[in-house]
Amino acid sequence: MQRLSTPLRRWLRWLTGGSWKRVLAAVALMIAVAGSGGFLLISLGLVSISASSGHWAATGWVLHYAMRRAVSTQSMGIEVPPLDDPALVLKGAGHYETGCVTCHGAPGRERSLIALQMTPEPPFLPPRIERWEPQELFWIVKNGVKYTAMPAWPASKREDEVWAMVAFLQALPEMSTARYRELALGERAADAAEPVTPDHLRSLGDPLGPVLANCNRCHAEDGGGRGQGAFPRLAGQSEAYLLGTLQAYANGKRHSGIMQPIAAGLEPPVLQALARHFAELPTVSRTDAPAPTPAVLAEGKTLAKRGVPERGIPSCVHCHGPKTGPRNPMYPNIAGQYASYLKQQLELFNSGTRGGGEYAQIMHSAAQRLTPEQMQALADYYASLPQQVASTLATKPAAVSPQQR
Repeated sequence: MQRLSTPLRRWLRWLTGGSWKRVLAAVALMIAVAGSGGFLLISLGLVSISASSGHWAATGWVLHYAMRRAVSTQSMGIEVPPLDDPALVLKGAGHYETGCVTCHGAPGRERSLIALQMTPEPPFLPPRIERWEPQELFWIVKNGVKYTAMPAWPASKREDEVWAMVAFLQALPEMSTARYRELALGERAADAAEPVTPDHLRSLGDPLGPVLANCNRCHAEDGGGRGQGAFPRLAGQSEAYLLGTLQAYANGKRHSGIMQPIAAGLEPPVLQALARHFAELPTVSRTDAPAPTPAVLAEGKTLAKRGVPERGIPSCVHCHGPKTGPRNPMYPNIAGQYASYLKQQLELFNSGTRGGGEYAQIMHSAAQRLTPEQMQALADYYASLPQQVASTLATKPAAVSPQQR
């Protein structure tokens, strides 16, 4: 033992007894040798990259520790909005069923066998959520995690959608199987005894059937929407508007991490068929929202009819009604739409994060001049109106007038 220690002591004295340049040179030499050895192993193909081999315990610990620390640090300063709105939980559940449940499971739903063969293995989320703060969940959902299959949110501008996912995730640990099915599957959850078959494995006899079933989970079979504004009413909109909206989602011009992946995966004939289907549904009116005060409705009506000329805000009725005579079918029919949904769309236009079709720039300009109180008044007013059938009011798209611009 002494024979071994004597050369080691001499080497240490040589290393530290000289100048700092000698120390740096020795450290650089060791790094170069280690790097060359690692590069040689990689070049020879001896490093295992197979998912079936898994990670060494130390590797898994280091990667997970690095992820926890990065998320904790980089989520600092994120302001958490109120997340107790049931509509947020409902919206998050709809996307979770579409994009997350296969890898992360849910109450009554196991992870897929494919996900279980991934490295790292996606965690079963219900018991894991309580380890994270809301701002940390927001950061993960929005940005994703490198070296895993966890993607970033497809529409980075739509932070409101990310917060909806956070609201759902926070409710997940205490959620029963029946409650999850009710939120995520809607009317399809009625037969709770039957296992849920993924839509892509259903019969292809009716190619629109599986796609429509997926739409109905959020927008309801009658096209009346769910959740008091979590999802909009589609019934009664013009086919031209619905098709234009789906196309805008598909090509990324209208931003949504929920709708864009769905629309982008559908062929043009399917988009056309979906637009036609919802346009042909009869209008439906249902709401449990509290009625606004007469003063708010009066303010909304005045804004809708007159706008605010001195601030460059045009009237709403010119494009959206209510009025007699035809309207451009590319403008949505917002009479009878959920007030919370209308208010949210105005806020998105105001912040410039919504995007949209060829006429969206008109609304960006108008909404940026509205106050939050005026947005709410307009939303309440239009929500109070009876729905109109867009097909009876539509005409061919007209050129955009200078006032509209």
